[in-house]
This record gives sequence, structure tokens and C-alpha cells, in this order.
Amino acid sequence: MRILIIAADAMEFPGILRHMAAVKPAAVAVDWSRAGLLGGHEALLAANGMGWRCASAAVDAAMAKFSPDAIVSTGFAGALDPELQVAEVVVATAVTAGAGTFGALKPDCGHSHHMGVVCSIDHVAETAAEKQLLRAGGASAVEMEAGGVAQRAASHGVPFYCVRVVTDLAGEDMSNDFNSALRPDGHFGTMKILQSALRQPLIRLPELLRLRSRCVRSARALGDFIADCRF
Repeated sequence: MRILIIAADAMEFPGILRHMAAVKPAAVAVDWSRAGLLGGHEALLAANGMGWRCASAAVDAAMAKFSPDAIVSTGFAGALDPELQVAEVVVATAVTAGAGTFGALKPDCGHSHHMGVVCSIDHVAETAAEKQLLRAGGASAVEMEAGGVAQRAASHGVPFYCVRVVTDLAGEDMSNDFNSALRPDGHFGTMKILQSALRQPLIRLPELLRLRSRCVRSARALGDFIADCRF
């Protein structure tokens, strides 16, 4: 089996890479990519920035070099369900993106996880109030790429899966304004974030450190889950 796994950033992949063999750079026109064996199956990992446009481009670029039997949208997500905790895995039953809804298949996996609708939007959900509104629409988690991946998977006629891991909670507000630092290429302007954080260092710098720690922990949990999946 051949599996294409799409995320926004390379930092979402270390947990998966821990479980891969024969890993090597892949000649794919995206920001970052690796090829190797995952559970004995050929896998191509690709990261190309945040948002539907970047994710869609990653699928098309990868499929120019690789013919997958399954496409997986993965990476970090914000919790909308108040019961979800950091590093818990959410398997999508469907992905909502704007006015569209895409079905998502469920992988066979023995690891603990939650199931629910994943809401794919075009910006970071930074406030508890916005997350509450999104939750009212029936979604369990929110992120920014799955809508683009789902649309391209449907266009190419390839089975689609969405597996996400929680890095921020439903009731949390972010003091850092990540949206203002998001560049057109789908990446955060690091210096802009740091400069903004220094305006309220006692609040914003600890938040950045906490989020970094959560991302490392969540990436490991995500990798352990996906390594045990059968797509």
C-alpha cells in the first residue's frame, strides 16, 4: 500500500518519522518532504504551509511523483469539544470546509482516540468564544488544511482520512496574535511573533514556550497513533 500524508509543517512529523524505516528526502515540489516505509507500506510525507491553498498544492505536487492508495490529512488542531485534552487524537468522521462537507474514512487502530467532525477554516481560531461558535456547528476540532486535502483527494478519486492531535483546548484564549503573523506562503513570521510577544513578555512568552512543549508531546502521540493505523 502507498500512503500520502499531508501536514502544514515539518514539526508535525517527528512522531511519525520515529516509526519509519529507510527514510530519505523526496523529490517533491513542496516546502518539506520525506519518503520511507511505515509499517511495511510506502509512505510519502509532505508539508507545504498552512491553509487550504498550500495543502491542495501539496497533494497535487506529491501526486505528480507518487500514486497513493490513501491520502491522510494530519497535524495539530484546536479542540472544540471541551472534553478533549492536549495530545489526544481526533479521527474525523467528516471535514467541513466553508459551505462544503467531505466524508472521511476511519482507519483501523487500537490506540485510544476520539471521533468527530473536523472543521477546516482559513485562520487560527484564537479565542474560546470563536471555538464555542464552531462547536455549536457540531465540530469536535478545528484546523486549517484538511478542507484542501479532502477536496483534492476527492478530485483524484483517492480514499481520504483525517487524523489530528490536540494542541490547544476549547476554553483557552491565545494572547499571541498568530493570524497577523501568518504570511501568504502559509508560514508564520517568527520575528513578527517574537516582537509582538515582547510587548507583553510575562504573558505571551510563556504561552509560546507552553505551545512549543505541547507540540512536541502531541507530535509524538500522533506518530504513535498513525504507526498503529491500517488505512
